[in-house]
Amino acid sequence: MPIRTLWRTLAILAVAALTAVFLVPVAAQAAPRESRPVYSYAHAVRESVWVDTGLDGDGDGRTDRVAADIVRPSEPARQGRKVPVIMDASPYYSCCGRGNESQLKTYDAQGHVVQMPLFYDNYFVPRGYAFVGVDLAGTNRSDGCVDVGGRSDIRSAKAVVDWLGGRARAYTSRTGGTPVRASWTTGATGMIGKSWDATIANGVAATGVKNLKTIVPISGISSWYDYYFAQGAQLYDGGPDELAGYVDSEGAQAHCAAVQKKLADGSPTSGDWTGLWTERDYVKDAAKVRASVFLVHGMQDLNVRTKHFGQWWDALAKHGVERKIWLSQTGHVDPFDYRRGAWVDTLHRWFDHELLGYDNGIDRAPMADIERHPDQWVTSAVWPPRDTRTTTLYPARGATPGVGTLGLGRSTGTERFTDDPSRSETDWAADLTKSTPDKAAFVTPALTGPLRISGSSHVTVTATPSTASAHLSAVLVDLGPDTIRDYADGGEGITTLADRTCWGESTTGDSACFKTTAAKTVHVDATVVSRGWADLGHHASLAKGTPLTPGRAYTMTLDLAATDHVVPAGHRLALVVAGTDKDLIEPPSTRPTLTLDLSRTRARLPLDGGAKALARATATAPAARTLTVVGTPECASGYGDGCTSTVSPSRTVPGSSTSR
Repeated sequence: MPIRTLWRTLAILAVAALTAVFLVPVAAQAAPRESRPVYSYAHAVRESVWVDTGLDGDGDGRTDRVAADIVRPSEPARQGRKVPVIMDASPYYSCCGRGNESQLKTYDAQGHVVQMPLFYDNYFVPRGYAFVGVDLAGTNRSDGCVDVGGRSDIRSAKAVVDWLGGRARAYTSRTGGTPVRASWTTGATGMIGKSWDATIANGVAATGVKNLKTIVPISGISSWYDYYFAQGAQLYDGGPDELAGYVDSEGAQAHCAAVQKKLADGSPTSGDWTGLWTERDYVKDAAKVRASVFLVHGMQDLNVRTKHFGQWWDALAKHGVERKIWLSQTGHVDPFDYRRGAWVDTLHRWFDHELLGYDNGIDRAPMADIERHPDQWVTSAVWPPRDTRTTTLYPARGATPGVGTLGLGRSTGTERFTDDPSRSETDWAADLTKSTPDKAAFVTPALTGPLRISGSSHVTVTATPSTASAHLSAVLVDLGPDTIRDYADGGEGITTLADRTCWGESTTGDSACFKTTAAKTVHVDATVVSRGWADLGHHASLAKGTPLTPGRAYTMTLDLAATDHVVPAGHRLALVVAGTDKDLIEPPSTRPTLTLDLSRTRARLPLDGGAKALARATATAPAARTLTVVGTPECASGYGDGCTSTVSPSRTVPGSSTSR
């Protein structure tokens, strides 16, 4: 047994032995499998502490202290029992809110927290957990400055984990106050949060901090460079200095100009990799992660794009980190708002296992849950599937200019397109089989069987530009009719309804009831399933972009976002290579025409079954044979544990249908 695995097993057994005695009713002591709501939320202890970070980010001569608001059950504390912690460290508690309803922290006249956003405290405190909401440095009631994923952000959250583990100091007020110890906790801590909060969880885990047992990052950033740039191509016209200003407290706005300048100077719009980005790259430190990771991401998230989860997942896997994953069809959406009941149940089991040591079987459950169609989910025992193989596909010229073929055979020749910043990947997909001057498209034959892409893809392009600057986009498209979540809508795949469901206990100032949602769907003729972008001037290195020489050929490999998508029978898989992707990358300073050398251009895709699967899926189907799907409606894609496919004349499954 590997040392890491043995260590985790012994730790879980030790925690289980303690919690079996201290945290469950007598009748359940023999074999606890689920924490129960046996404690009063109305009478929970509500307190605040300020934890020393060891930093002086705002330069006032005092060590910065960060505020941690705590809600914990009172009964265990009175009886000398200790509880584990669920923690969400966020910059959004006072400026912008958390969750679908943008909830803020609220306080009573004495400064005690009344409302914690989201359901975590309402649901888990009665079940024997403490919930701790941490204001990142420079936000809400904390000292210091926001440095957008840097040392201050991570240290301010890590300091609270250290305090919970008995290794840091905290006080009862922001200035002065009485020292206070976290004597009520086992120290076992799980971090959770969405977006920036999830990013902090990733960053703290990458420090290797003790007593952080698990993290649940929802739509989290794994490297801040990849939030602002895609291989040199600028994704947003703003930078981290602007983001810091968005969440700064009044005190931070008055005292953090130097930090803001450092953020601006360290993130040039050229897209060059600087030391600022190295500090904010958590992937490089994946080997330090001790915590397990339950990762959640929307496969159509165009805010925190899915490259983030792909590279983080791969790095964690390389170092043997225990992990689990949920992938939805949504954009930047919390699973509480697209799969609420299953999410609460799964999260409950996960925390019970990781923080209380309960043997509830979640560690033996399938590793991955994947939304194949709106509200239809499949599972995979491991992710990506064991039979996934990197498969090289080659583009070739076709009969129509700009519309070629995609397959296993190498080719020669060229294709040409001119950058048009008014056109987007949606436009390219809509006009995929038409000759348009802004793109080059390459399409497989209609598939005779499903083809599953699982993981991160890479497209190597050899292109000759006509000007001194050029941006590239590479997009994978499922060409065929479908009904998908409308991720391009403002709700990013969900519609918020008027009725509410309740998850935990409520108080007068903190309701456990939240508005329900439903899938917002749209009918499409083509679906973009993965995309990547790059500045061709960074072909040699991300450290420094250089002007291009018109007429000279350059080769660059674009990293495409991770996904898990099945292209069904009857559909075609397409690769589009183009210039600026409207609204997703900023255009270059020129409008180049680029000539692709097809003999030196290729796509490497992670296909379940590899080249053999592609060959089967693109072969001519035998006559009079139809596909029968055996199992639940969730198995209709042909991929999912417990799903089987057989050949039979009994039932036809049209390749263009998704309602099967």
